[in-house]
Amino acid sequence: MRFWLGAASAVLLAVVAAATIKNEYVFFAGYTIVMYIVLATAWNILGGYAGYVNFGTPAFFGLGAYTAAVLFKATAAPLALQILAAAVMSGLLGFGAGLLTLRLRGIFFAIATIALVVIMETLFINWRYAGGATGLQLLRPPPLAPFESYIKMLFVVMALMAVAAVAIARYIETSWIGRGLRAIRDSEEAAECSGVSTLKLKVFACTVSGALMGAAGAPMPMYLNFIEPASTFNLNYAIGALASPMIGGMTHYLGPVIGAVILSTLQQVVTVTISGEMNVMVVGVLLVVFVVAAPQGILGLVSKLRSGRRP
Repeated sequence: MRFWLGAASAVLLAVVAAATIKNEYVFFAGYTIVMYIVLATAWNILGGYAGYVNFGTPAFFGLGAYTAAVLFKATAAPLALQILAAAVMSGLLGFGAGLLTLRLRGIFFAIATIALVVIMETLFINWRYAGGATGLQLLRPPPLAPFESYIKMLFVVMALMAVAAVAIARYIETSWIGRGLRAIRDSEEAAECSGVSTLKLKVFACTVSGALMGAAGAPMPMYLNFIEPASTFNLNYAIGALASPMIGGMTHYLGPVIGAVILSTLQQVVTVTISGEMNVMVVGVLLVVFVVAAPQGILGLVSKLRSGRRP
């Protein structure tokens, strides 16, 4: 009950902010922060719960973005249909990639996910209908009522998607699926001996994770009014999606949310005050600090401090 009250409050706050705040930059920056909440939460379903480190975030994100852009170019489909199609396509990619790669472990799986990014980028570089290497220019349609600008509408839509992603991650974590994924993370051999269908659970996690990442990418073409392969399949998306759960904590569904808010907000501040080129350095410094000082993330550190205070 507390979770749903918090989720409803977050969505209501986003709607109120869109109705009252006039500065458009707040929503440009806020959109990025909320988008990384979705990406980090999606990454954590496979990387945090199951322990499979995935660097393929840009592949799913980019496929979702291009699905939405091509669908809009071909049929002028509404945003809701673009997001649904992006989630389906990226979920199918996650299913197929999971069947092919999840038998690999450790560094071999990580390398395979990086290869997936390269493959997807190469495909879209050579697809002329989607703009090829030069990209595709898009014209935003008018915003839907009661929003006065399309950026504000995208911000509220992304906030709804973030709530949905966290709700899905929470359900997985507290269900038998989450218990099976944690067993895989601790010892895959022991999980199999205990009767856990390890491959099915891993493929399921990869499918759900990919679908959420694709949905997060769907509004990006309209957010930028432009899409091209080099920036859409940028590995910075993988770094941000991986770093956020490590900072916030990978064992709880709120960990990626906390990490994404801290990391993305700091990156936006650094971009405005210093330079956008400093973003990667910010991620690196925070990762080093948390790996050394709090390897279980902020939530793990808080839990440790609480347990230390108990008599």
